[in-house]
Amino acid sequence: MFRLRFSRLFLTFAACLLMFPPITPAEAPDESDPFLWLEEVQGEKALDFARRHNAITESLLAEGPEFKTAQARFLSIMDSKERIPYISKRGEFYYNFWQDASHPKGVIRRTSLVSYQSDSPDWETVLDFDALAKAEGESWVYKGLTHLHPPGELCLVRLSRGGADATVLREFNLLEKKFVKDGFYAPEAKHRVGWRDRDSLYIATDFGPGSLTESGYPRVVKEWKRGTPLSAATLVFEGEPEDISVSAGKSHHGEFSEEFIYRAKTFYANETSVLRDGKWVKLDKPDSATIDLFQDQLLLTLRDDYEVGDDSATTYPSATNYPSATTYPSGALLVIPLDDFLAGKRDFDVLFRPTPRTSLASTTMTKNWLVLNELDEVKNKLYRMQRVDGKWTREAIQVPGTGTVGFSPLDAHQTDDFLLTLTDFLTPASLYLGSLPNGKLQKLKANPAYFKTEGLEIQQHHATSKDGTKVPYFQVSPSAMVLDGSNPTLINGYGGFEIPLLSNYRAITGSGWLEKGGVFVLANIRGGGEFGPAWHQAALKANRQKSYDDFIAIAEDLIARKVTSPAHLGVRGGSNGGLLMGNMLVQRPDLFEAIVCQVPLLDMKRYNKLLAGASWVGEYGDPDKPEEWAFLEKYSPYHQLKKDATYPRTLFTTSTRDDRVHPGHARKMVARMEAMGHDVLYHENIEGGHGGAANNKQRAYIEAMVVRYLWKQLK
Repeated sequence: MFRLRFSRLFLTFAACLLMFPPITPAEAPDESDPFLWLEEVQGEKALDFARRHNAITESLLAEGPEFKTAQARFLSIMDSKERIPYISKRGEFYYNFWQDASHPKGVIRRTSLVSYQSDSPDWETVLDFDALAKAEGESWVYKGLTHLHPPGELCLVRLSRGGADATVLREFNLLEKKFVKDGFYAPEAKHRVGWRDRDSLYIATDFGPGSLTESGYPRVVKEWKRGTPLSAATLVFEGEPEDISVSAGKSHHGEFSEEFIYRAKTFYANETSVLRDGKWVKLDKPDSATIDLFQDQLLLTLRDDYEVGDDSATTYPSATNYPSATTYPSGALLVIPLDDFLAGKRDFDVLFRPTPRTSLASTTMTKNWLVLNELDEVKNKLYRMQRVDGKWTREAIQVPGTGTVGFSPLDAHQTDDFLLTLTDFLTPASLYLGSLPNGKLQKLKANPAYFKTEGLEIQQHHATSKDGTKVPYFQVSPSAMVLDGSNPTLINGYGGFEIPLLSNYRAITGSGWLEKGGVFVLANIRGGGEFGPAWHQAALKANRQKSYDDFIAIAEDLIARKVTSPAHLGVRGGSNGGLLMGNMLVQRPDLFEAIVCQVPLLDMKRYNKLLAGASWVGEYGDPDKPEEWAFLEKYSPYHQLKKDATYPRTLFTTSTRDDRVHPGHARKMVARMEAMGHDVLYHENIEGGHGGAANNKQRAYIEAMVVRYLWKQLK
């Protein structure tokens, strides 16, 4: 099934996004950089660098009883057979992907709903990835399925070597539990694929020279017929080399279906075309707006204000009092029949209008209902909406508790049944089954408590940033904590790509940090999506420093409130959060005693030449333009290092197989710091992709090292 939730899917994908054509220092070399050789991902000299540092770091952090105890406990949590086996309905079965000690690479398995509701479901194995890897001599890592509509029989399995994002596509029959003989097969690449019908695919992939964008993603979409070689696929659409990527597919909802082409021109600008009478018709929408479909209705989520001339909205959800307007605000959700929109009409209904402290987290749908998941002061609220006699109704869906809420339809084409997850920092996730419109919930499963929460509490505070903005943060700490500045405290942050950080049960943080007396803080800084597009856009490009000012303000607020002090304050972040950590290191080393910088982006001069870095120019800026390098240089940690500065001993981690953020960022940062005489620790996992680990054993090992480092630094 091809879904058009381009707003959240593409932003989330690309936020963590960062894919990987081969790269060598030969691309736009910087003669002033003596560490370019560390960009050679598989270069023997670079791998020797990683191995030598791994040995040092492991000797300091991965030995002794404390490490072994933490590692064993973390692995037992990750492999726990008591955790919720989350399910997806495909046809008549309920499928689950499961990893444990017996299946480190995992299995796809299935059961019935009746069986699933029991304490011991009867699982049937459909595909065993450990057995597949052993039989084929490949370190396969499962990366997901793409289903033919209606789902339940044919699918494309995405297989990664060692955890990379690039995958091999292989057609699989779920009912027969085997790969399709002479079925669709595409070699390793960064595919964008969707079923058109049983015997044809829309596929965007590496078709050879000229078929990729400057970011390393497909720029050519073709239709591929069953029984023909991939080389015989026929052209559907071709983007430009400077685009991010292109894709095509078919969207289904109930009896309605549409075929689309999606062209990502920049990270935040896209064009979408729909197939009408054999011709592709471009939707006349703002480039920054993203689309979805609900039955025959077009949903537009705005990232910028949208002016529609003299027309104005004429109908609104019940129990609201929106004024008519010809300009719709950034962050709003608009709806109109697709055919009306194509005919030039612009009399939208406004289904969501943001306020300064609310945003739209997601839209989901069942057969007959549209469900909005909204954030109000970084807390979820659910609403169900339905179009009746041409007007939209809106009612709250009542859920227990006040934590983070996830809503997922069981089968959006056939029923109004749904699954609901509830959790917060101190409450393990619970899974409920419900059905609209009544919303009555039946508790299906719950995760066990993996750490002791007695005496702990969740608070929400606000720090005042440099420009006066109030920035929220969550604090998890003992309710009887003495405010004397001595509490070991860890702040986690991200602040990019419109991704919000929410209150979630973190079993590893809880067992390795909170249970031992540490304080945990989650920073909701600008650049994220906690308060919608405006909160994100406030920290784009030249304004990036606002994100770092927000984080610094939270650290200073914790110190002012005497929760902690610099000698006991640590921070942690990965990917874009790794860039955040790099800037904390070079901008305010006096505030922190420990910094964990994982799979980071650090060299902002060359980031657009490493892997898919060119795709993030919309977020950070273009270092090849002198006027933009002028501000980028200021938040390029690699270039802001100073020999005479005093930095806390920092732990950098990355993965050789990360084909999102190039491992050269972390390697070069460590090499430069060492050349300046600074104390630094570095660990590079040979497998793992952007997540840093390919299986639970590797994840537990890295997490145990991180926790050991934090306690050594912050006690």
